[in-house]
Amino acid sequence: MLRCSICLEVFSEPVSFPSGHNFCKHCICAAWAPEGPCTCPLCNSSYDRRPKLRVNYLLLEMVSQFRRSSLPHMVEDMRLKVQEIQGCVELSDTEVHRERAVGLQVARALSELEKHLLSEVSSRLELLRVKQFVVEVTLDPDTAAPRLVLSEDLKQVHDTDVRKKLPDSPLRFDRYVNVLGKQSFSSGRFYFEVQVKGKTDWTLGVAQESINRKGEVTATPINGFWCIMLRNKEMYLACTVPSVLLPLQRAPQKVGVFVDYGEGLVSFYDADSADLLFSFSG
Repeated sequence: MLRCSICLEVFSEPVSFPSGHNFCKHCICAAWAPEGPCTCPLCNSSYDRRPKLRVNYLLLEMVSQFRRSSLPHMVEDMRLKVQEIQGCVELSDTEVHRERAVGLQVARALSELEKHLLSEVSSRLELLRVKQFVVEVTLDPDTAAPRLVLSEDLKQVHDTDVRKKLPDSPLRFDRYVNVLGKQSFSSGRFYFEVQVKGKTDWTLGVAQESINRKGEVTATPINGFWCIMLRNKEMYLACTVPSVLLPLQRAPQKVGVFVDYGEGLVSFYDADSADLLFSFSG
């Protein structure tokens, strides 16, 4: 998927042909005559004149993500490991069974590596897909509980443990330290990210506009909240009834939130590793 069909290498400057196929820019230019008719190297679609090449920015980002990931290093490490094993095993009548056993171990290891690679690439592609719907979210000071302080750009919030005297408003949370975003959506899809690095306790997600903001507020879907949370520095939970423990492999530094309003879907991602943390559906 990420390799040019001409040079068979990972794409470099991927460009799209009118046929819909993608190639490295230098490969397609080398394959064409300077002027006159040309054809698509993959499907042989012909054109009277050289079409204008357009950079495939989505594919370019996918290649960039792939190069920044650990996948190429994992493949190389496994290749070297296989060579090491093969070099250590000398053919002889007495060692045939040993080599067969080693061969099976290598085949099981390669199979697991392939599954892992496919899973990680699939996760990164899925996150790239939902990131197409990114929106900018700022916090609404009219909804912020009295203990909360917002930054000037309305993109950060922290709890002071000191309750400020603020005018009462039907919009403001009065007991729990919650704050809503200014932006609201009633259709379509959207994605935003929340930085949680260094935090030891948080709850984040999306909510209906009609939620109760006074007194006791329980962040569950039946009350109009679709959230995940961190408690006690290391316990990650989905805010369902009852709550679901999330067995995360690593602590997320940044959480991506994707909503497909029409499908009734709310998904949470580790924005760095592309791991799906949890999804609400229906």
